[in-house]
Amino acid sequence: MSESRTGPSFHLKVITPRALLVETEADEAQIPTTEGLIGVFPGHRPLIAAVGEGTLSYRQGKYEERFEVSGGLAEIGPDRVLVFTERAD
Repeated sequence: MSESRTGPSFHLKVITPRALLVETEADEAQIPTTEGLIGVFPGHRPLIAAVGEGTLSYRQGKYEERFEVSGGLAEIGPDRVLVFTERAD
């Protein structure tokens, strides 16, 4: 885990077949999966999940970004989150 200005954070990457959409440190992420929405914080247990259709969001201090995703795979660990998605708007 790394430390951001507001405390612990994790490295977040969101990747589509066409582009690297996000590569940043984040304090929290919300990822839509085929089983429902997952809230991710630093220190999360390792998990691989199928990305569903919905809004992926992340927060870094007071800054928050959201975008729509559909399909793919999320690899979640204690200090990094990789989201491979087929589509993001």
